[in-house]
Amino acid sequence: MRAMILAAGRGNRMRPLTDHTPKPLLKAGGKPLIEYHIERLAAAGVQDLVINHAHLGGQLEAALGDGARFQVAIRYSAEGEGQALETGGGIFKALPLLGPDPFLVVNGDVWTDCPFTDLTLAAQDLAHLVLVENPPHNTKGDFHLADRRVRATGEPRLTFSGIGIYHPALFADCQPGAFPLAPLLRDAMTADRVSGHQHRGHWVDIGTPERLAELDLWLGSRRYSVRT
Repeated sequence: MRAMILAAGRGNRMRPLTDHTPKPLLKAGGKPLIEYHIERLAAAGVQDLVINHAHLGGQLEAALGDGARFQVAIRYSAEGEGQALETGGGIFKALPLLGPDPFLVVNGDVWTDCPFTDLTLAAQDLAHLVLVENPPHNTKGDFHLADRRVRATGEPRLTFSGIGIYHPALFADCQPGAFPLAPLLRDAMTADRVSGHQHRGHWVDIGTPERLAELDLWLGSRRYSVRT
């Protein structure tokens, strides 16, 4: 399976840290955030990665190169400075690099110990989502999970982690340009073609400098090892 790391966001809430550094290259535990994802994907047996970028994207390419030092192959989907295509548009643009089979996508601005080897997509489904308990900044949640099926409505609700497997057919009716992913997922949920599960381990949405600092302290307080 191929994987994509979403790294094109401007990171406005992280300013001034992101004024001169792309958000995925900010460090926690002495390591750039995006490197945790790359290492965990490599440990899970994923060898082909696609990384999209827009804001200061050249820094990402310079820092990560072709992926050889991580024992993976990295290709880049450049969206252009100031031209981020949102999540849906960014994935759609990268589809030629991702191929015809289902692929894993993970947001570059989260940290998690979610086992990537646990993720699968059934033949009839268009997406499989990893959901987590609602954090303080998203107390109302995003979606409802029941019997491993994800619904746009219903209670209780959980938060989408930014980790999922998608079939290219999810984007069949899309056109180039900027657009969000959520409406596509909701349409697929209405058709009962989205599965999911809840990850009960560690997950952090690194949306503010304070959350980054908290993660840095947490990682520094324990010996972190890569698990798949």
